[in-house]
Amino acid sequence: MNEYTDAIIFGVVVGTIARTLMLKTDYRQYPTYLHGKTIHLSLGFIAASLGALAIPAIMEKEYTAVTLLTVAATQFRDVRNMERNTLTEVDSYELVSRGKTYIEGIAISFESRNYLVMFTAFLSTLSFILWNIYVAIIVAGICLILGKKLMSGSKIGELVDIEHAKISFDGAGLYVDNIYIMNIGIAERQEEILKYGMGFILTPNNINIVTTIGNLGQRQAILHDVSVSLGVFRDSGTPALTPLIKRDLDDGRLGIFILPQIRDISKAKAVIGSVPVLESAVRMPSESKSFKKGHKGDKI
Repeated sequence: MNEYTDAIIFGVVVGTIARTLMLKTDYRQYPTYLHGKTIHLSLGFIAASLGALAIPAIMEKEYTAVTLLTVAATQFRDVRNMERNTLTEVDSYELVSRGKTYIEGIAISFESRNYLVMFTAFLSTLSFILWNIYVAIIVAGICLILGKKLMSGSKIGELVDIEHAKISFDGAGLYVDNIYIMNIGIAERQEEILKYGMGFILTPNNINIVTTIGNLGQRQAILHDVSVSLGVFRDSGTPALTPLIKRDLDDGRLGIFILPQIRDISKAKAVIGSVPVLESAVRMPSESKSFKKGHKGDKI
């Protein structure tokens, strides 16, 4: 066998394990199908192979082989497009849709995980060649831990205070606490909403979070995750029974109106708190120079 064979096999195995650990079916129910998982595991194997082969290619001065990495980058961008297109197609059939922002976040994460696999295989193979298998195992373990950590971002519960709030009607206007949600003029629908509806108030901790949770894509992600986890009391053709989130324009609080089939306040709070903060929704207005000149702090 070639002198690099053991190192390459080690790197490929570790990289594939890394992709397996990062591939999970959670409350979002994706990916669920065997074919979908097979696709992602196969791409993870390819990414691991490319990462493991890069070091021997460089050491043997086969620099043209490294250009395969650029081909891999193109393929992994196609992974993002595949996920985006698939989720966009099925999203129109959801009772409460994910929204384009959430879909884009999921698509980006699937692409980025292949790069994490590549780097894991690259560093594992490098450690094996430079030192020995014991050092390589330690490096591989560190990479697996970092990969697991990097795939989990911030949660809504870390940014806001979540409180249960009463829903009520003032004439035809539906309110969560004092935040107006929508107009419901049919008495029968009002009765259903009062019976099955629940309300929550999200109070942001600072000015950055006001802007972040105000993002329409972030709001839709909250509604989708709650509806998937707790169910939703609605069917097609019933626009009045639509979960909604509206802002208090004075202080940036969010009023959440949901119609869960599992009416458990503590579970609903836990689900809302575990919704991921979408990268494209994050804003940092307090970091701008103009804001700092005009304000000494960003607390609201």
